[in-house]
Amino acid sequence: MSTSGIGGHIENGSHLKMDQALLIFHNQLTEEVHASYTSDYCYKCLYQHLVTVKPNNNNASAIISTKFTLTVQVESQTRNATFCRWSQTYEEGGHYSIWIYTLDANNRSCTHIVDRRPNNAYLPILVAALLLAVIALLFVVIPYICRRRCTSKFIKTICCQGPQHSEENEESHASETAHGAVKAKPTRLLSLDTFRGFSLTVMVFVNYGGGGYWFFQHAPWNGLTVADLVMPWFVFVIGTSVVLAFSSMQRRGVSRLQLLRKITWRTVVLLLLGFCFLNYSPKDGPLSWSWLRIPGVLQRLGFTYFVLSLLQTFWGQKEIPLTAYNGWNPVQDILLYWPQWLIIILLETLWLCLTFLMPVPNCPTGYLGAGGIGDNGLYPNCTGGAAGYIDRWMFGDNMYRYPTCKEMYRTTQPFDPEGVLSTINSIVIGFLGMQAGKIIIFYKKMNIHILCRFLVWTLILGISAAILSKCTRDGGFIPVNKNLWSLSYIMCMGCLSFLLLGGMFFVVDIKGWWGGQPFIYPGMNSIFVYVGHSLLGFYFPFSWEMRFQQSHWEWLFQSLWGTALWLLIAYLLYRKKFFLKI
Repeated sequence: MSTSGIGGHIENGSHLKMDQALLIFHNQLTEEVHASYTSDYCYKCLYQHLVTVKPNNNNASAIISTKFTLTVQVESQTRNATFCRWSQTYEEGGHYSIWIYTLDANNRSCTHIVDRRPNNAYLPILVAALLLAVIALLFVVIPYICRRRCTSKFIKTICCQGPQHSEENEESHASETAHGAVKAKPTRLLSLDTFRGFSLTVMVFVNYGGGGYWFFQHAPWNGLTVADLVMPWFVFVIGTSVVLAFSSMQRRGVSRLQLLRKITWRTVVLLLLGFCFLNYSPKDGPLSWSWLRIPGVLQRLGFTYFVLSLLQTFWGQKEIPLTAYNGWNPVQDILLYWPQWLIIILLETLWLCLTFLMPVPNCPTGYLGAGGIGDNGLYPNCTGGAAGYIDRWMFGDNMYRYPTCKEMYRTTQPFDPEGVLSTINSIVIGFLGMQAGKIIIFYKKMNIHILCRFLVWTLILGISAAILSKCTRDGGFIPVNKNLWSLSYIMCMGCLSFLLLGGMFFVVDIKGWWGGQPFIYPGMNSIFVYVGHSLLGFYFPFSWEMRFQQSHWEWLFQSLWGTALWLLIAYLLYRKKFFLKI
C-alpha cells in the first residue's frame, strides 16, 4: 500500500499513479518518530508501518492509497507515547506535508499542509456519465417516439424492430411458424432478457476493471460494491428462466426423461467451459495442475442451474389452480410447491449449521472474518471461517489465488468466492428467481398482481437483510458479504433483484416505454458474450497496455470501450440471427 523514502525526493508527483497520494512527514522533535496507518474499511485491523522519521528537522515521504479513508498515527520510537492520530480521506495526486512539532513541555502536535492540490479523481466518471446519458436518449427516448409516431417505413424498420429470439427463456414462448407463414405475435418476457443483459453488461464492465474505481471492484471483505451485485442478479434470472422454460415444455408434452437429458447436457457443457477455458489464462504462465483452479463462475452457474432444474422437474410440474378465493389463495403459489421449499429450507439450515457450528482448527467457531491482520490479528489463518476451511480441505491449492481480502487484510490463505459452502446460497437466490417465475405464470395478464407480489417480496427480503446486517457493514448478526455469499447478502440481492425485474417488467412489458436496448442483445447471447469477454478480454482491441496511469481517464475509457464492443457484437449477432445455445 505504501512506499517510503528519506528526504522527500519525489518531485512533481512523477511516481504517483491513480489512487495514490504523497505524504511527507517533517520531524521537528529531538526524538525519532514512527508513523503507521490502518484503513477504516479494514475491520479491527492492526496498524501497519508507514515510515520512520529521524529527529532534528529530518523528513521522510510515503506513497499511500487514496481508495479508502485512512487512520494515521505518529508515535515515539523510544517510548510508548502517541503524539497524534487522525482519520482522513486523501485525494488522488495530492502532496501533503505533516509537520510534527513540540506544542509545550508535555505535548506534541501535528499540522497538515497541502503542498500540491489533488486531482479530481471523479471527473472522468462524471464525463462518462454525461455521455452515457446522451446515448441513453438514443436508445430509450428516440425509439419510444418512433414507436408512437413512425413517419416512414424506413424509420419504423430502424427504430421499432424488436428482438426475435431469447436464449434462456426461449423455450417458454411459442416457436416460429413454418417458412413463409405469418409469424405469431411474440409473447416472451422482454424484461427478463433485458435484466439478464443489464447484469451481463455491468459484469463485463467491472471485469474489465471498471476504470480502476474501487466501487466498481469487489469489496475487500464485508460490504457491497457495484461488482458485488451482478453475479446474484444473473443467478436470479437463471431461476426465473428455468420456471418459464420448463412450464412451456410441460405444456408441449416434453417427457421428464427428455428434460433430464437436457439438464445434464447443459450442466456438463457449462462445467467444462468454466474449467477448461476460463480458469486458465496464458498470462498465468505454463499450465500446471498444482495450482489450476477447480471452482469458478461457470461451474457455480452450471451446478446451480442443475439443482434448480431438478427441483422444477420433479416438484414443479404443477399448474396452479385458478379456484375461487379461499384462505390460502394469497400464498398458494408457495404452498403448492412445498417440497421445493422444504429442500431449500434444509439447504439453508445446512449452511447455517456448517457456518456457525462447525469447529475449525485454531479458529473461533462461527468466524466470518477475513483473518490476516483483521480482528486485531488474532486469527491470521482463519480466512472465511468454515467456508474457507472446507474449500482448502477439498481443493488444496486448486483455488482462487487472489482473494479480494489479500491486499487490505494481508491474508496468506487461499480463498475461493465460488467455493462449496457459498454454492448453497447461490441455489437459494436462484430459487428466489424461480419464485418470480411462478408469480409471472400464476398471475399471467394480471400485471398489478405481479407487481404487488414483487413488491411484497422486495419488502420481506429487504427487511430481513436489514435485520441480519443491522444496516451496518461489519456490526450485524450476519454481515453482507459477497465472498461468503452470506444469508444477509442473498436477502439483499433478492430484494434488489425483485425490485429491478419488477421495474423493468413495468417499463418494458407493461407500458412499452423501452424496448430493452441495448441490454436485450447481450441478454439473448449471454453465454457467447460471457465466455468471449473472458477469453479475449486481455487482447486488442478489447484492451491494450495503458500508458497514462496517473489518472482514471484511460482505464475508464478502456473499460467502456471493451464493454461497448461486446454490446456491438451482440447486436450484430442478433441482426444475423446467430444465438449460441447449449
